[in-house]
Amino acid sequence: MTWNPELLPAQRGTTVLVTGANAGLGYFTSEQLARAGARVILSGRNPAKLAAAASAVRRAVPTADVDTLVIDVADLDSVRAGAATLDGRLDAVVLNAGIVHPPRDRTLSVDGHELVLATNVIGHVALADLTLPLLERTAAEHGAARFVWLGSIVTRLRDSDLTDLQLERSYDFATAYSQSKIAMQVFGLELDRRLRAIGSPVASIVAEPGYSIGGRTRRVEGVNEPSWKKRIGDNALFLLAQGKETGAWSQVRATLDPSIEGGEYWGPRFFTRGRPARLTPTRTSTDPVIARRVWRELTDAAGARFAELDGSGGAP
Repeated sequence: MTWNPELLPAQRGTTVLVTGANAGLGYFTSEQLARAGARVILSGRNPAKLAAAASAVRRAVPTADVDTLVIDVADLDSVRAGAATLDGRLDAVVLNAGIVHPPRDRTLSVDGHELVLATNVIGHVALADLTLPLLERTAAEHGAARFVWLGSIVTRLRDSDLTDLQLERSYDFATAYSQSKIAMQVFGLELDRRLRAIGSPVASIVAEPGYSIGGRTRRVEGVNEPSWKKRIGDNALFLLAQGKETGAWSQVRATLDPSIEGGEYWGPRFFTRGRPARLTPTRTSTDPVIARRVWRELTDAAGARFAELDGSGGAP
């Protein structure tokens, strides 16, 4: 089907939860979903920043229906407490929050997990486990529901077999980020295989934003306010980079386009930038042996049950 990211299909009546919605891709994803008429639950760990983001969405979209929900995805107790407040219709969960600039030294979350993995992946695995029943009920009543996992272009530039997920043997900040995103993609695609195996109406999709940077993004008070130096530096990359409002298009399409099926991978058409297109994920992201091992490690770390899905995907 023809898809215009600036003229989205009407979403009145649908509800979408977006993690990390107070800034960056999460904010612009939320704004675009609200513009389409969806009720958007903006989630993040900082109440003041969430309030600023909600106000910004309402300024941009006066008819916006937005709520806020405090969840720190690096803290599993916070994930459980936030998820426990959710009820009623939930059409999609956009698992977007994450650390983009990891600490120089290995740092642990409050649960004792490597912080980048905990924030980018483990907390989202726990949230997916806790929200799956709501998505299943919504899909049973309205025909479809989905998870959208935020992948990254870095997975096509760096690879890992994920044998040291917590980076206990060796840590560096670049590896911490790239491994977390590879693990995110592996889990998102494996989740879909398992959902398909039991005939679930819920889909799991991975979307990545290409090379999307703040200095090429429009200013939004309280959300995106780059300095003039960052504007100059980022705009020098105009042939490679795009703004975050454009980078959000892949997530938004993965959330709303009814023609997209579970297990698909979406990103900018021209590698680093462009309109969203269906892409081929990396070999590691779809390796069933890696997927089965990573599934076990991540669900154990997250305390996630996914009871009916256990053993239904991956390789023997």
